[in-house]
Amino acid sequence: MPVPTVMAYCRFLNWWTFCAVAIALCIAVFMPNTLHLCQVARRALATMATATSATFPPGTFSVSYVTAPSEEVAQKLAQGLVQKKLAACVNMVPNILSVYEWKNEIQKDKEVFMVIKSRTSKLDELTTYVRQNHPYEVCEVISFPIQHGNPPYLQWMADVLPASASQATSG
Repeated sequence: MPVPTVMAYCRFLNWWTFCAVAIALCIAVFMPNTLHLCQVARRALATMATATSATFPPGTFSVSYVTAPSEEVAQKLAQGLVQKKLAACVNMVPNILSVYEWKNEIQKDKEVFMVIKSRTSKLDELTTYVRQNHPYEVCEVISFPIQHGNPPYLQWMADVLPASASQATSG
């Protein structure tokens, strides 16, 4: 039985490339509405993104992660953050397992994972509040800007967390 040669393999690939291009051309010629629908969908998505970012530019709001040693500590932190208008919402996920190195030893601890939604302009105050009210010597506060979100949710965050006076005058 003959072994396929490299040239035969190349002809086979060229054949399939030709078929793919031919199919794409047929769709473009005989089904132009399909392409038009794709363009309409792209424009609609771009308009939605523009409308959202025009109201709230990416990075206006942030998500911060904090871990706490217990639900009681997490709830106390969450209550204070929301009362002081440093956070719009705090989600608490109990019973996570954290593995980390502390003072040259590997540690394993059950913790509560906190997801905190806030204005980016309030992150310094938020971090200071957590550090002052957290029992850990070095507590985790890690923040990420929100690049996109549900416009009504972002509006709710804006309503709940008024911009600081300096941001309102500069912005």
